[in-house]
Amino acid sequence: MSEIKEYDVIVVGGGHAGSEAALASARMGMDTLLVTLNLDIIGFMPCNPSIGGPAKGVVVREIDALGGEMGKNIDKTYIQMRMLNTGKGPAVRALRAQADKYAYQTELKHTLEETENLTLKQGIVESLLVTDDVCHGVVLNTGTKFYSKAVIITAGTALRGEIIIGDLKYSSGPNNSLPSIGLANNLKELGLEIDRFKTGTPPRVKSSTIDYTVTEVQPGDIMPHHFSFESSDADYREDQLPCWLTYTNLDTHEVIRDNLHRAPMFTGIVEGVGARYCPSIEDKVVRFSDKPRHQIFLEPEGENTEEVYVQGLSTSLPEDVQHDMIKSIEGLENAEIMRSGYAIEYDVVVPHQLRPTLETMKIAGLYTAGQTNGTSGYEEAACQGLMAGINAALKIQGKEPFILKRSDAYIGVLIDDLVTKGTNEPYRLLTSRAEYRLLLRHDNADLRLTQKGRDIGLVDDKRYVDYLAKKEMIELEMARLEKLRLKPTPEVQAFLKSKDTAPLKDGILARDFLRRPEITYKEMESFIKEDDLELPRYVTEQVEIQVKYEGYIKKAQAKVEKLKRMEAKKIPANIDYKAINSLATEAVQKLEKIRPETIAQASRISGVNPSDISILMVYIEQGRIAKIDQKDS
Repeated sequence: MSEIKEYDVIVVGGGHAGSEAALASARMGMDTLLVTLNLDIIGFMPCNPSIGGPAKGVVVREIDALGGEMGKNIDKTYIQMRMLNTGKGPAVRALRAQADKYAYQTELKHTLEETENLTLKQGIVESLLVTDDVCHGVVLNTGTKFYSKAVIITAGTALRGEIIIGDLKYSSGPNNSLPSIGLANNLKELGLEIDRFKTGTPPRVKSSTIDYTVTEVQPGDIMPHHFSFESSDADYREDQLPCWLTYTNLDTHEVIRDNLHRAPMFTGIVEGVGARYCPSIEDKVVRFSDKPRHQIFLEPEGENTEEVYVQGLSTSLPEDVQHDMIKSIEGLENAEIMRSGYAIEYDVVVPHQLRPTLETMKIAGLYTAGQTNGTSGYEEAACQGLMAGINAALKIQGKEPFILKRSDAYIGVLIDDLVTKGTNEPYRLLTSRAEYRLLLRHDNADLRLTQKGRDIGLVDDKRYVDYLAKKEMIELEMARLEKLRLKPTPEVQAFLKSKDTAPLKDGILARDFLRRPEITYKEMESFIKEDDLELPRYVTEQVEIQVKYEGYIKKAQAKVEKLKRMEAKKIPANIDYKAINSLATEAVQKLEKIRPETIAQASRISGVNPSDISILMVYIEQGRIAKIDQKDS
């Protein structure tokens, strides 16, 4: 007889989205089941062996600030850590780590196994249990049924996945894992709108066959960095593994051009839409035909493997062409391909069907997260899983949903973009997508989000005490700099002369002294230091940024306050846009499709103009919508 058991939350899929969803739900007290195709590839990295980068690195810090796991896990398993864009302002700095991909997945699986309220089960989910547009469980291909109050689908690229290499196309999930066929078909049967996307991966080559002497070494940073606010400088690795830089050349490009007639993306074999910001090498050679070379990073996949990821050479060309491409690149002339590159097509749930909580509008209790929603990247997946897990738990607990605004976090930007604008290609987070990026920095993610994580129940006592202590130290030092004056002593004047900046004519507040762009807090510290005051680096960094960028931050915060007023204007859930005669036809169509929850969200929809927003606000404020609803009902 088939097993029947009831849980609070069922998570389908054990990738980066599924792991965060299951952990968040379980840690919030929900009896949680994670069902995945293969327990051995929980947290697996089928593409690049790295975490972070521009915008993405900030997301990992936000996940950590809210009480998620990704930051902690990469801090335990990295082989290299680097801060990017250090020569630019704090709004675009980003941390990136090379992972030991096997240690990463092993450590994450162990964390899941040790988590209370969480059950792991290997199995293939064939369909969902849905009655009257309410999801209440899953059915495995064995016939086993598991009931629940909420289901979160995090199937990654497995939904009707197909791998493509040259003219070969076969049913598969990533890295030749099992595809999810039945569930993909069931989602269509349930009436969800499904799209087809494509992503890809490069070849992996054997390290001992690479000539590193002709490549450029890319070492990790000596200064300690961490993704998790709980990690200690004392644990920072000194024995980091380097990456290496080489380039394609005209010979490489000739090999590709001579074989474009065999490239699936040009022959019509590939049907799904690929990622614009992560193109294949054949796409780059065609689109940027004037460029004589493209960067290739050689990234080790771990300490105990010979496999090296050839970043920048993503391809679905036939294997013999991949072989010729590799041989043409300096340093790789004798490289042995261990795994061929490939493209993978998969089904996605068109994200305009989702609420900001990531619950589907059509089926109550059904949430989707990660690449299932049309995003790319481990970090984008993980943050959606976290938010879906949180909101599923909150709904079951009868509490208000947790929705991050665009001014709160990059996570808020990502989810708002998905549900409001949708995406016609695999969505990737970029710093340019965040209009408040000066507020959403890598360094202040804890100050923005730890209190929210605490209120939800994901931040423990020790973490919260540490956060409050840091916050107090920053506030006290900012107050001290407001009162402390530097006088034009010979030492100060000599220092200013060495910096080639104007001398002091009179005493100056330390805060104003620090505002000078050429002066750092560390340099100023010798003139203001108190014997009993020893501030941690993460405190002085925060003080310096807040002082130097105060004017810009205030301007950004003023814009946020204006946005908050629009966010506060709720739109009735049962509004009939067709009954508002003055709205433009396109606006009515878009508003009916997306069903925005606030005026601010409505204003961000493509095709909804300021005049439409003004009309909508008047109707709502006059209560005319309510009368229409009453009449229609």
